[in-house]
Amino acid sequence: QVQLVESGGGLVQPGGSLRLSCVASGSTFSSYSMSWYRQALGKERELVAVITSDGTGTHYADSVKGRFTISRDNVKNTVYLQMNSLKPEDTAVYYCAGPGGPRAVYWGQGTQVTVSS
Repeated sequence: QVQLVESGGGLVQPGGSLRLSCVASGSTFSSYSMSWYRQALGKERELVAVITSDGTGTHYADSVKGRFTISRDNVKNTVYLQMNSLKPEDTAVYYCAGPGGPRAVYWGQGTQVTVSS
């Protein structure tokens, strides 16, 4: 069983930045693509970003392109989401999941990101 633990969320002003981290258990992390999802209050879960197992390929939702960057460190078993130029619309609970894409089977507990002045 794989366990994912997110951290790094918090309250930030519009235009600010946060970096989320997700640490994975197990020795097979490097074989999984990974993803970040978010879910705002009253809305469905939304795929934010995906990264391939070796970190060479990425995909982003149109709403975050140019502002968010997904990356990974397979030595540390960690996937990151760097979030810049944050907007109030980015407020949500953010989850990491694997494998990446819409049929993920391993999920973290989520970390709250609130963008407000």
